[in-house]
Amino acid sequence: MSNDPTTLVHPAEPRTCVQVRLSDGRIFAGPVGTPLHAFMRAAYPEATPPVVAALVDGDLVELCYPVTKDVDVQPIDTAMNDGTRIYQRSLTFLLVVAVRELFPEAHLTVDHSVTLGGFFCQVTGREAFSQAEIEAIQRRMEAIVAADEPIAKERMPVAEAQAMFAAQGYDDKVRLLAYREQPEIAVYNLRGVRDYFYGYMMPSTGALRWFSLEPYPPGLLLRMPRRHEPAALPPGRDYPKLMAVFREYGHWLHILGVEDMGSLNQAVEAGRMRELVLVSEALHERDIADIANSIAGREPRPRLVLVAGPSSSGKTTFARRLAIQLKVNGLRPFALGLDDYFVDREHTPRDEHGEYDFEALEAINRELFVEQLLALMEGRAVRVPRYDFIQGKSTLGDEVRLPEDAIIIVEGIHGLNPNLVPGIPPELVYRVYISALTQLNIDHHNRVPTTDLRLLRRMVRDAATRGYSARDTIERWESVRRGEERNIFPYQENCDVMFNSALAYELAVLKPLAEPLLLRVPRGSLEAIEARRLLAFLRWVRPAGAEHVPENSLLREFIGGSILADWAF
Repeated sequence: MSNDPTTLVHPAEPRTCVQVRLSDGRIFAGPVGTPLHAFMRAAYPEATPPVVAALVDGDLVELCYPVTKDVDVQPIDTAMNDGTRIYQRSLTFLLVVAVRELFPEAHLTVDHSVTLGGFFCQVTGREAFSQAEIEAIQRRMEAIVAADEPIAKERMPVAEAQAMFAAQGYDDKVRLLAYREQPEIAVYNLRGVRDYFYGYMMPSTGALRWFSLEPYPPGLLLRMPRRHEPAALPPGRDYPKLMAVFREYGHWLHILGVEDMGSLNQAVEAGRMRELVLVSEALHERDIADIANSIAGREPRPRLVLVAGPSSSGKTTFARRLAIQLKVNGLRPFALGLDDYFVDREHTPRDEHGEYDFEALEAINRELFVEQLLALMEGRAVRVPRYDFIQGKSTLGDEVRLPEDAIIIVEGIHGLNPNLVPGIPPELVYRVYISALTQLNIDHHNRVPTTDLRLLRRMVRDAATRGYSARDTIERWESVRRGEERNIFPYQENCDVMFNSALAYELAVLKPLAEPLLLRVPRGSLEAIEARRLLAFLRWVRPAGAEHVPENSLLREFIGGSILADWAF
């Protein structure tokens, strides 16, 4: 037998068949050009949660992707981050289409998310929908799902898309597309309704089975599953404080004339950055002063202020600015670090993966914390602990005695959990929830998740102060979010007041700082998929410098240059 490999080579015709090699080891074959969703339906019939996209040779693609060569494929379902986004985006399109068909005079706006599962939407062009009308919209959506209508993707020149959206009355999309750098744009079509959506979509409506519509004056709620329970709707809850904060922020965006990304870009190019910064920062200063006045004027006066919020909300700078305003009111703030009350590392609880869970409430020595709080409030001297993070041990710190008019400020993720300070009289505790609750969306149908803004903040800060790459930050973000969903969001309505740390102008300032970091995420990594998504989003934002951002701004906590960075109170 010949050892010459050339004897194995022979002329051949072009292949008519391609193979899809799945991550579970199975292999499926089909004609060249077969859309990926056909392979997914063959491999995962009636899958729950549904497969809505896939990684093809490491890249995220839509299921309409035509398979023209042999590929390695990992399915993406709605229990994964990218799958959840695709489901939410497709469900939003379904709602837009149902509203358009039943009430063509109405323009739907997806305003913001609702904690733990849903979007708050408003309608313009007519009065708010009645209960009966909302039920009719839901029935139409269900009928479109039952028909498994295709969601087609097409590319068109930007100028043609602008003309189409102008004819439909979508001024927000016309403004947005004025800043499109590429000559074409992808548009989706469902039942003859064409719309732009930032990000991928499902190939058809059949898998959009889990949703509900509920009246929520002055709009409605589109409720949908959470990622951790992709085939069930979470129980409905009311969030009056959160909704009020979003409404106020929307009001101020309207006053500033920056209600969407296109109008922010117009403001930047028109040289209005100084105005945006001044008004946004003045709004923050007013709200912080109002909180300090509320604390100073309450009877009995609170002795303990707990500040809680998710990662990169600006808790540290907020606490210091609040301390300044309390001083203006003649009070004496004192900062007490909750992290110093960690239990020794060997006593730290572990999570489901066997790793130390430093975000669990049980990681805090609550007995000592409450004991020392009570002593400080009574004017007794205590020796507060100092936690050695290198050794994982609690050590003795300084002796502290506070005057009668002192107010203790504690920031930490558990500040709104009533189990943190049992035994402290409730009337002596004042709770503040802080988060970057942005309502500045790409356009009326494409929201900017608040988590994206916080991730960009954290990425820029991590690179400047901790030496972390964007890949490092993205890799850690999932664990951070799990802790927030468990320890912060369920308790946010327990607060006395909410503070929105979002700034109308900040995306323009963050863009030139975040983009170079994202571009350095190596291709082929899982984090590269998230980096490309964020880069695609940032391409819609016109950049601006930070020269107008004041030294005490909450944004300075992330971009550097804060006058409060080393200030202790």
